[in-house]
Amino acid sequence: MTVRTRFAPSPTGYLHIGGARTALFNYLFAKHHGGKFLLRIEDTDAARSTESAKQAILTSLEWLSIMHDEDIIYQSQRADRHVQVAEDLVKSGKAYYCFTPQEEIIVMREKAKSDGEHFIFHSEWRDIPVDKHPKDKKPVVRLKAPRAGETIIDDLLQGKVVVQNSHLDDMILLRSDGSPTYMLAVVVDDHDMGITHIIRGDDHLSNAPRQQLIYEALGFDVPKMVHIPLIHGPDGAKLSKRHGALGVENYQEMGYLPEALNNYLLRLGWSHGDDEIISREQAIEWFGTEGMGKSPSRLDFDKMKHMNAHYLRQTDNSILSEMVFENINYKISAESKEYIKLAMDSLKPRAELMLDLYDVASMFIIDKPLVISAEAKTLIQEADRNLITKTVDALQNLVEFDKENIQATLKEVAIQNELKLGELMKYIRAFIAGRTASPSVFEMMEILGKNNSLARLAP
Repeated sequence: MTVRTRFAPSPTGYLHIGGARTALFNYLFAKHHGGKFLLRIEDTDAARSTESAKQAILTSLEWLSIMHDEDIIYQSQRADRHVQVAEDLVKSGKAYYCFTPQEEIIVMREKAKSDGEHFIFHSEWRDIPVDKHPKDKKPVVRLKAPRAGETIIDDLLQGKVVVQNSHLDDMILLRSDGSPTYMLAVVVDDHDMGITHIIRGDDHLSNAPRQQLIYEALGFDVPKMVHIPLIHGPDGAKLSKRHGALGVENYQEMGYLPEALNNYLLRLGWSHGDDEIISREQAIEWFGTEGMGKSPSRLDFDKMKHMNAHYLRQTDNSILSEMVFENINYKISAESKEYIKLAMDSLKPRAELMLDLYDVASMFIIDKPLVISAEAKTLIQEADRNLITKTVDALQNLVEFDKENIQATLKEVAIQNELKLGELMKYIRAFIAGRTASPSVFEMMEILGKNNSLARLAP
């Protein structure tokens, strides 16, 4: 058997961080078993589905390198197939036309609720012959669900999930306007796509018994199911907008690297011993249901940033430099680009996110005035101009403008003015870096060169 998994998002918004994890788990499971990972866009909700949302999902998956095999399946293009399957079930006696108005069902449900009773709708039309059907009403098509016995979901993570059939109603397969419901469409599509394993959030676990009844009525093999706990916020509550960024594109905008986000999502609900940093190759080799946990995972932004910092430091300097250049929304000179490249080894340890890197790299751009922080401005205003002039004069006389000579010169200036080197450097740093914390000022000045350095020290 060739393992075939799928990810089936609805294009009604961004790719949720939980959806990205679901896609990753399905991808890794398929690749671990030498199988195929497929993508289905569930775009049957025409009112809410948008082209922009679809593109956002595809772009996010591509950014994460979660690449699908075979052509994308669009559920909206398969409605005729779904309708035909429902009609075939009616013909085989496994489904029926129901003419009970929805308004009547609502009244019955509300009465049961007020009486404190569990409500299951039993249609009077279940066994009424076709020749007794009204001609002036549009029916829905309902599945003839068994009313006795039990339905067992043999979940690979949750174990056996048993549901009494008396708690399952005759679900609607086709609405009165002839459109297929989600329950029918997803079963038919998964069968036609040859899906062998379904990995999805455990919020779908309640759907599983109902879908299994459709599989059984159609005589289809039921895919193996894995229902994974949802991701919760740092406070333990279900993840929501109040917890901050939710979509993959938000994390990209915040400066996360795709490798880091993949690694972090992998560790939300799956583990391999004590391993934290796991490459894509290792993930494919190790991934399986045996490493999955049954408890919800909590999003930890500090841990996520720490992991991103690791991957940022492991990324080639030339790649990071190009990412910095692409982020700058104005043209910078070849000279500034070279300074950033030379400084990258010093910049990387000071950044957790790419946004941090963009910020600290700006200190090496000479094409526009240096941005000065409020704290640095205070130091610049406090600085003794006579002391700064002596510093400029001493640096001006340097023949070899390298960090060793710069440090020795500034140390001598400090001694001559009865200062500790650190007291002098807090002012020099403010002038050169425009902030009170930066990479080595001696190295910065060497990279920027004598003319640029002295220009920043000028009044």
